Amino acid sequence: MKITLKSSVIGRRASQVATVKALGLRKIGDTRVLNDSPAIRGMVKTVQHMLEVEG
Repeated sequence: MKITLKSSVIGRRASQVATVKALGLRKIGDTRVLNDSPAIRGMVKTVQHMLEVEG
């Protein structure tokens, strides 16, 4: 699955910032291709409003 950070983490809850960092995203426009697993899907669901997901 391909995920891209679409909005800033500034002003977000610490848990959301930590989740974005754990997904390997640092700044707006960063993209990562990750394995589709239940753990990754849960992390993506937590911050889905800040991400664009493909696949």
